[in-house]
Amino acid sequence: MNALGLIGWIGGWIALLGISTRTSNWAVWVFMPYFLYGAYRAFVQARYFPLAFHMRRVLRAYPWQLLSGVPRGLDEHPDAEDKGIWIELLSPGDRTKRVPLAFVKHHRAYWWLRRIGGPRTKPALKAQLEPLWFAGDPRFLGVVAASAKGGNAPRRLHFLYQPSAFYKAAPRRQWEDASPADLERARRAGALLLDAVPRSR
Repeated sequence: MNALGLIGWIGGWIALLGISTRTSNWAVWVFMPYFLYGAYRAFVQARYFPLAFHMRRVLRAYPWQLLSGVPRGLDEHPDAEDKGIWIELLSPGDRTKRVPLAFVKHHRAYWWLRRIGGPRTKPALKAQLEPLWFAGDPRFLGVVAASAKGGNAPRRLHFLYQPSAFYKAAPRRQWEDASPADLERARRAGALLLDAVPRSR
């Protein structure tokens, strides 16, 4: 669907460009809103492809989990590596600990922002994130999704990650409860900067 959307926006932009060259100057001004919005939408659609490949790698390495009552918030979490909205998940290495994952700020986070919400958020919106689908390891990276109608399938997939697993400038984190197998699985899912334990051969 994302590929079709990209083709549609680019195709529509080219078609209107061709039409506008064969019509009066006033037609160009009529089409101008689409020229601007169409270029923006094509850019937005193209940006989704790297995220889709990240999600594909995560889903190959980790199974889906269906979670209820996941803590979440709009304010800055004191233990999160990034600012912004967050969810808190149990650590696979120590089920008594919770690990916050912040949403990377980009255009697709707005849908989640409205539903994670605060005290004034309508209960019907919040209910769209109950239960929540998650695949991954919150210490490194994962994919979160809302439930489709009926709750039997994930939808609105969103890629989440800890900056320390991807960016050299981010402070390194030592997860004492992460085994060599945990780190190797995270590498297979796409995490890059997990050098505390050698790669398996």
